[in-house]
This record gives sequence, C-alpha cells and structure tokens, in this order.
Amino acid sequence: MMLRNLTVALLLSGVAGVASAAGPANALSSCFTFAKLPVPTTAPAIEVFVMVDQTTPFNADLKQSIADHIKPLLVSGNALSIYAFSAYTQGHYTNELVHAELDPALEPATRNDIGKTALARYDQCEAYQVRTVQTLAGNALRQAFHGDGNEISKSDVLASIQDVSRQVKASSAQRKIVLIASDMLENSSISSFYAKRVVRKINPDQETRRVADNNLTGDFGGAEIYVLGAGLIVEDTAAKGVYRDPQTMRALQQFWQRYFDGSHGKLVEFGAPALLSAIH
Repeated sequence: MMLRNLTVALLLSGVAGVASAAGPANALSSCFTFAKLPVPTTAPAIEVFVMVDQTTPFNADLKQSIADHIKPLLVSGNALSIYAFSAYTQGHYTNELVHAELDPALEPATRNDIGKTALARYDQCEAYQVRTVQTLAGNALRQAFHGDGNEISKSDVLASIQDVSRQVKASSAQRKIVLIASDMLENSSISSFYAKRVVRKINPDQETRRVADNNLTGDFGGAEIYVLGAGLIVEDTAAKGVYRDPQTMRALQQFWQRYFDGSHGKLVEFGAPALLSAIH
C-alpha cells in the first residue's frame, strides 16, 4: 500500500509539471514530506539545463544522444530543466517543458537519527524519484522534437539563449551545466547565418558587434556549456548529407566562443554536430 500511494503521488505531480510548461514549479513531490521529515533548504548539487532548437533537423541518433548525455546526471541531489525554442516572429517562444529537483541522498549521520519506517519511506521515494525524472525527461524531449520545424522560416537563437541564460544564472545549484541542442544558426531580423540554404561563412567580429548593438548578450553565471548539432541544416536529412567548409565551421565556433565568454559561460565543447566526449 505504501509503494502504491508513493507511485500515485509522484506520477500525479510529474504529469502536472509537464502540463504546466510555463511554471517553474518542481515536477517531483518531496520525499521529505512523504516520509514526514523536516524539509531542508539545500541547493541542488548540479542543475542540468537542456535547450532544444525546434528548427534544427536532428536525426534519430542525435536525438538519442541528447538523452544519453543527460541521463547519468539525473541522480539524487541534482535538478533538471528542459526548454524548447524556435522563432519569436512566427508565434513561437522559449518554453520551459519541465523542471524537476531531486531530493538528496541522506548522509549516514542523518540516517542514524531517523526511524526505520520514515527511512524506508524516504529510500523508496528517492529511488522512485530517479525513475520518474527519467520518464519526465524523455517525455519533455519527445515534446520538443515533435515535428521537424521545417515550417518555421526564422530562428531566434540569440534571443532564446539570452532568455534561458537568466534562468541559469538565477539557479541556486552549486554547479550548472547547459546543453544547447541547436544548429546555432541565427536567422532573424538581427542577422542570418545562412546563404543559399547552406551555412554562411560569418565574420565573428561583425556578428559580435551586432550582438552588442542589439543587447543580446546573456549571463550564465559561470555555467559550463555544451553545444550539440552546430551547423546542421535541412539538407542533412538526405542520405548523403552536406559538405561543411572547415573554415566556415571554425568561424561559427569562434563567434559562439566569444558570445559565451562575454556571457559569463564556459564553452566546454562545440559539437558539430555530435559531442565527442561525455558530459561529466
């Protein structure tokens, strides 16, 4: 009966969290409350922020790799936020799909001070939280990937990243990791990184000035940043893909390196398109 009640409580809170995409509420019920223990005011050890660009044509392997990269981080004491974004100009906007904070594992000294019944309730809840957040993450990613976004002709990458950077900075987590799944190709009234349906070789200095002129610099509060999908275009969905000039991709990476440096973020890896190392 106890496990059944726990299952119902956590599933109901998880569903509510996904449905209320605009709110920052925790999608997981508190294990401390469930076990009738005092609720501590501890910050998450790590918060993982995932941004999915709905205009980027990810194939099945890249979609799976996003889930694979974040799964090892969905453990007790950590938090997760997933956002979808595309183009402001066509009725689309940055949307928080899920926010979940997992309760921490109890320290040995704390466990010794807790009764057996409360401890058993907490341990069951903690284990179920981990399974539930994995389900919530999978549901949110599927929602973000729904449709290829080919009908969206614009992509406000800069404005969307600036928006989410404010949420990253505001997080109380001890460590912040941002995974941006995007082609990183701005295509708005500010600038376009395309030319004749292929990636344009941009001038990093010129584009950096445009960012400053339009007040699009963000503030990630020292977060570690990973990019997955850089340079992907619709033609990549064809069997033969599309050739990328190394100089063009180098210029794209140089621009974003400068952008994140100026936005108090640390660009750890720029996946063009895949990440070559795991996120630790």
